[in-house]
Amino acid sequence: MPPTLASLVQHSALKLTVRAGEDRLDTPVRWAHVSELADPVPYMEGGELLLITGMKLDAEDPEATRRYVRRLVRAGVVGLGFAVGVTYDETPQALVEAAREEGLPLLEVPRRTPFLAISKEVSAAIAADQYRSVTAGFEAQRELTRAALAEGPPAVVAKLAAHVNGWAALYDTSGAVLAAAPEWAARRAARLTADVERLRERSAPASAVVGGTDDRVELQSLGTGRRVRGALAVGTGAPLGTAERYAVHSAVALLTLTTERSRSLQAAEQRLGAAVLRMLLSGQPDHARAVAGDLYGTLLDAPFRLLIAEPAGERDPGAEPALPALAEALEAAAAHAGEAVLTVPESEERLVVLAGDGGAVVSACDAYAEQEAEEAEAFIGLSAPAGPVAAASAYKQAEQALSVARRRGRALVEHEELAAGSVLPLLADDAVRAFADGLLRALREHDATGRGDLVASLRAWLSRHGQWDAAAADLGVHRHTLRYRMRRVEEILGRSLDDPDVRMELWLALKTTAGESAGK
Repeated sequence: MPPTLASLVQHSALKLTVRAGEDRLDTPVRWAHVSELADPVPYMEGGELLLITGMKLDAEDPEATRRYVRRLVRAGVVGLGFAVGVTYDETPQALVEAAREEGLPLLEVPRRTPFLAISKEVSAAIAADQYRSVTAGFEAQRELTRAALAEGPPAVVAKLAAHVNGWAALYDTSGAVLAAAPEWAARRAARLTADVERLRERSAPASAVVGGTDDRVELQSLGTGRRVRGALAVGTGAPLGTAERYAVHSAVALLTLTTERSRSLQAAEQRLGAAVLRMLLSGQPDHARAVAGDLYGTLLDAPFRLLIAEPAGERDPGAEPALPALAEALEAAAAHAGEAVLTVPESEERLVVLAGDGGAVVSACDAYAEQEAEEAEAFIGLSAPAGPVAAASAYKQAEQALSVARRRGRALVEHEELAAGSVLPLLADDAVRAFADGLLRALREHDATGRGDLVASLRAWLSRHGQWDAAAADLGVHRHTLRYRMRRVEEILGRSLDDPDVRMELWLALKTTAGESAGK
């Protein structure tokens, strides 16, 4: 404990007498300062015990004395020590009354007690308190280190909560709570997800204070590089003391080391995962299972999805890479759900993920797509559910879905969407539209002169599979008129409508430009 006015009064050698403010003697004293200035306030920082002999005090003017005491209180002075037997034989009554009115503790200092003795006692008490805090901090560091080595991060969080007499929580990169202590703190910690996400946007190390006076929470980032690898929350009812601060800093260091060690282990797992993936894609599922061992649990024994992601365009130099952030989010989702996931960065521009069908990773992909709906930072292609034998096919499906996602500018496309839908939306890109416009341009130019309606006639004839009477009825013309128009189409295009490939290309061109024609 730091020195207080009460501890100074109780010190037998100082012989101090309390003249006012008896109910505020438990106030801590930050320093003892001697000043005979009429206005010492500009030189005060707050928390001082001010020592005076009254050389500049006009005790005959009660109003001036009140103003003097009032300025001291507003400056944060916690006590006033008045020496008797120097300027005044006894403490002036006006000073006693002013101190009582303002609630300022007033200590009478006998002549035989030098101010130096009081200053030395305050200084010694502060030094002793700091020594106790440092010693307690080192003891906390030892306990936290033993907990980290023996039991891991959850034990570190529990020990830290006990040391700060509050609560603590550990978050992963996605803002999910990995550990909290005591147990009731998990719900309180979960409400800070938005604050943790804001902390992640800043370069490590970073910190923030949230909450009110009754529940003050300090957030500390974890990580040694620019990227935040997690966060630690410490909740207390008051600002942290020196010993508690040592404990928090020790916990941050230990949890950061644990995080970095986990990332080294993760890099080794990724190399193993890359080998497993190569074996699956080369048609060696049994060898892949043997190499994977128990690392990926039952991931290769149940239907899985294969995901391929690529960044969307060029990245700003100062922006966070999209693929590492996506990989961490998916891995965090799997870890939080207790699921296995195989993550393989094939290069800086491609990420391959193998995850259980219907699990947390697939759900995280859906959440990512919703979040990045307007402007995706990465494009994702997701295969249909598959097993180890069909891994190569699933890879192709994911690539096809990724290609469509990139063309459409969508964050996520599932291969099942393509199989269940129409082929026509797949043709909606500039190259196909340019081909369709070029193929039909001569016919449209002919129709623009008012010499016939070849485009509409061609569409009706193709939609009726070449049946003259049915197509002519749709157009409201004689079948001979329709035959003439189809001969003109062949002449203008220089192609035969008897060729099924020509008919297919013309039909797709008509369908591709149908929306634009309708808009015009």
